[in-house]
Amino acid sequence: MDRCGICGGNNSTCRMVSGVFKRSLSRIGYHKIVEIPEGATKINVTEMAKSRNYLALRSRSGRAIINGNWAIDLPGRYEGVGTVFTYRRPNEISSTAGESLRAEGPTNEILEIYMIFQQPNPGVHYEYRLPTEHTASSQQEVNAVNRSSEYEHQATTQVWTSAAGQERDSPPMGENIQPPRRTPDYNWKLAGATECSASCGQGFRYSIFNCVSLLNQAQVSDTFCDSSKRPTPQEEACNLQSCPAFWDIGEWSECSKSCGLGMQHRQVLCRQIYANHTLNVHTSHCQDLERPETSITCQLKICSEWQIHSEWTACSVPCGLGQRSRAVRCVSNVGDFVPDEECNMNLRPVDVENCDMGACAKSWFYTQWGRRCSAECGIGVRTRGVLCLTNHISSLPLEGCGHERPADSQVCNNGPCESHTEWFSGPWSECSAECGAGLQQRSVVCLMKTEEGFTVMPPYECSSLERPLGQQSCNQNSCGAKWYHTDWSGCSKTCEGGFRVREVRCLLDNMLPSVNCNEQQKPAEKENCSPEPCAPEIGQSNTH
Repeated sequence: MDRCGICGGNNSTCRMVSGVFKRSLSRIGYHKIVEIPEGATKINVTEMAKSRNYLALRSRSGRAIINGNWAIDLPGRYEGVGTVFTYRRPNEISSTAGESLRAEGPTNEILEIYMIFQQPNPGVHYEYRLPTEHTASSQQEVNAVNRSSEYEHQATTQVWTSAAGQERDSPPMGENIQPPRRTPDYNWKLAGATECSASCGQGFRYSIFNCVSLLNQAQVSDTFCDSSKRPTPQEEACNLQSCPAFWDIGEWSECSKSCGLGMQHRQVLCRQIYANHTLNVHTSHCQDLERPETSITCQLKICSEWQIHSEWTACSVPCGLGQRSRAVRCVSNVGDFVPDEECNMNLRPVDVENCDMGACAKSWFYTQWGRRCSAECGIGVRTRGVLCLTNHISSLPLEGCGHERPADSQVCNNGPCESHTEWFSGPWSECSAECGAGLQQRSVVCLMKTEEGFTVMPPYECSSLERPLGQQSCNQNSCGAKWYHTDWSGCSKTCEGGFRVREVRCLLDNMLPSVNCNEQQKPAEKENCSPEPCAPEIGQSNTH
């Protein structure tokens, strides 16, 4: 097919007519853009940008095809003048393109294109193709419409070229078609008017002029009359009465729920067209019409549900208040695990709860004595860590922390100190604690220097001088994990092979549990006691 629809053709049997309607309008309502002659094909009418205006179609006989009578149709396919039109209205939010009307044709009568004007005209481009023998008259008709309406649109005629690349202004060779005769024997005659463009609410009709023979006033083809002398069609307002009220129905909202039973809503207004304006009126004007539903139920899919997928775990502590948990999952109607948001969060089963394992016993815990003395010589102090902690052993009668606190320091003596000579401060001793907080000491002596050397003097001889400190606190590096243990419990028996226990824990400086203690240094947790044999009761028989 060539562009003219001829199988094996050379594009010489048709021409394209195109133009742009860009007139500035001021009156809201229907305004004619162009008339397209019958026989037209490849019709394309497109708004050059998105606007609140609408395109409309009507046949010359007055039949509304798209957006007639102030009723805006939905985008889709509509039949009229012997062809099918595709009406497109791009998405009002995401698109900037305007409306469009397209049809393959051919049309079987004159087609009228209108704009329903509501805001500044962004321009409307139109184009269609005509058989070559109809092009001249159709272009004259277009020009006549343009002049009559004072439209500022640019109409051009494109000539299809032959396969050899030469313009063709006449029918292809081999076709003996003679142009119609134009003589003074024919003239234009008023034949009536078109039907009103609207049945109510103010429409327009236009005068129709036919070419007739002056001899017998019989109508003949328009080609027999001089198109340049055709009278300008007159526009006349008609059907000025108000239109009946109608229900204007909005789009349904999205379903209120993503699953399960929800609701959809839409706006329903009673409206009426009056003097080219569509107005909201009281619902009583539509009381004779069945009111459309404003709410309906909807269900996008079946909701997912909560399922418990494990038993409760053991309590997090052996005594006192702790927590326990279980696995709770949101499961779809086909058994798949889905995000929790797809289930009703208000119905979610509890997956964490408190648990009470009863009161915990308390005991004193302490470390071994430190190996270092605070004084290198003479009397000093060594320390150990002492804590009151919850005891996890509940099967034996252990005392609480109410009794006397075990000592955390004791006296130590590394022997007599050597004499020194001068008001002199010796070096600091090592910290009394291997790690953590401890004490440091040093010797402070009053000396007198002589030619023979230094002589020890009583301290008051140096009383006018500031005496250096002889003791200060010290803090070694973090102790890390160390073993702590309680006192031994009472013996389980008073005689013959009893045992006693104590609790041993590995703790950090901040008293949190640790697993980093040396297991080989771990103090014993159980030992035997009361090895003496039990004495027989008085009167016990030794006979068997």
